Amino acid sequence: MLLNIVHETRYEYAPPVKTAQHMAHLRPLETAHQQLLAHELVIAPAPAQSSDTRDAFGNTRTFFSLPVHHDRLRVVASSTVLTSSAPVVDGAVRWDEASERLRYHREAAFDPASEFAFASPFVPRHPEFLDYAQDSFAPGRPLVEAARELMARIHRDFDYRPEATDVGTPALDVLRQRQGVCQDFAHVMLACLRSLGLPARYVSGYLLTEPPPGQARLVGGDASHAWVSVHVPQERGPGRWLDLDPTNGRTPGQDYVVLAIGRDYGDVSPLRGVIQGGADHRLHVAVTVTPASTIAA
Repeated sequence: MLLNIVHETRYEYAPPVKTAQHMAHLRPLETAHQQLLAHELVIAPAPAQSSDTRDAFGNTRTFFSLPVHHDRLRVVASSTVLTSSAPVVDGAVRWDEASERLRYHREAAFDPASEFAFASPFVPRHPEFLDYAQDSFAPGRPLVEAARELMARIHRDFDYRPEATDVGTPALDVLRQRQGVCQDFAHVMLACLRSLGLPARYVSGYLLTEPPPGQARLVGGDASHAWVSVHVPQERGPGRWLDLDPTNGRTPGQDYVVLAIGRDYGDVSPLRGVIQGGADHRLHVAVTVTPASTIAA
């Protein structure tokens, strides 16, 4: 599926910002099932310095500095991406067996997936996450089956309410109040999986804004989205990652675009920075994802 993405972020400051430095994760990843055909990042006012680097997880991040007074900041990322369906991730490996494989054993080979099995700033360890997860993870149950059920339970038990949380709301509060947004649901699911010793990644990205005729409109289509990727060991060769979207209760497909992966939101926030001044600000974010043929028409 050929998709065009426009991600616009606008800040209005009062009083004006004197100087600022920002980091953006706004360039979609290149993967086996996603090809980045075009990308442009437009920043106003124009930065004095801008550079792209790779972070520890393989994402492209853009640093830019604005050493000038400004009362507005506008960042527009435009991308064209070709997506394809990922192979079905299945297998009979038990979840407890998968967890045991990552326990420390003398002279055991290092598995890169283990980096995503530990707590992180937005995804702490707590017994309440383990209690919630255990209803899906009975001893000996296949990992894929259990993870899918956990996703479905979060989709069923939690209400999507943007006003209920903000970027700093702890995942434990979200678990208790059973409401939030996609970022919150991803953090809760990550905390549940990691409490069982299972590696799981935070995935930021986008959804097709308007679905094909006859299909339901997905939640989160007018903003950046977030979901979870759980590691599934294979009998032979390296393990594979299974993407699961608890906000919509489904497996991501060609209508999803991967922007970046990390331990949690803090690793891959679309735009963050340090400013001097601008004590009061207003933020506006708009995301549009459409089939490329629609733009051409």
